[in-house]
Amino acid sequence: MNMDDLNAGVAVITGGGSGLGRELALQCAAAGMRLALADVDDTGLQQTLSMLPEGTEAMTRRVDVSKPEAVEALAADTYQRYGAVHLLFNNAGVAASGPTWTTTADDWNWVLGVNLMGVVHGVQSFVPRMLEGGEPGRIINTASLAGLSSVPGSSVYCVSKHGVVTLSECLHHELKTMRAQLGVSVLCPAFFKTGIAESERNRPSELANANPLGEEYAQFVKAAIEAGRLSATDIARITLEAVVADRFYILPHGGAVKQVETRMRDILELRDPTNPMPGAA
Repeated sequence: MNMDDLNAGVAVITGGGSGLGRELALQCAAAGMRLALADVDDTGLQQTLSMLPEGTEAMTRRVDVSKPEAVEALAADTYQRYGAVHLLFNNAGVAASGPTWTTTADDWNWVLGVNLMGVVHGVQSFVPRMLEGGEPGRIINTASLAGLSSVPGSSVYCVSKHGVVTLSECLHHELKTMRAQLGVSVLCPAFFKTGIAESERNRPSELANANPLGEEYAQFVKAAIEAGRLSATDIARITLEAVVADRFYILPHGGAVKQVETRMRDILELRDPTNPMPGAA
């Protein structure tokens, strides 16, 4: 795939109302793509629309990716309008913090519902249509470096993102086996400036029972995000470059590979796991 392939193509981006999703929308629009943007935040979606280059063709839908019927409706609407999808960014994400033993059922249902099942629903609704269309394309699943490591105080988040990584690897193997024209990438950034630390603002009222010790850990995460050297713009640019290069693993942050290597060494040498965030609460 090259940048010329993106021109006039169609990109679907969940979580398009803020942060990385917004920056991916801007990058895809700059490449001449038509957009289908989804989020639970209508105001955020309208703000993203207002920032797109003049002349960009875009549609928006309010979508809770944890609901399969909502993602299926997004796929149906996208294909009705554009007739194809070339890049699918399963990007919507939320976070919850705190010790594992005080996590709540609502924490697990909310985070896994969005972060993991949102990707599952995206794959199930869009990939069959993309395969049937027969055009080259790519599925880009947003995981995290937390999907390749184990961060104290983030078990719910890490479990969701580990799931996205292995789902993406399985999907890659499956599509290769059938010689499909679809590729897969899994994006695994470390901390960077985005709105995920404020994702509680969109937490459903029926899943409001949060970890009572979560705030102490959340403050550490917010500080780490603020200290991040890469911006959402940087991550989006690196992601599009990786898509064009047909790269599966996307690790934008320096030091990420070393952290993964340390974890693999711990496993291969039967050592106790190394804490990737020794300063965590």
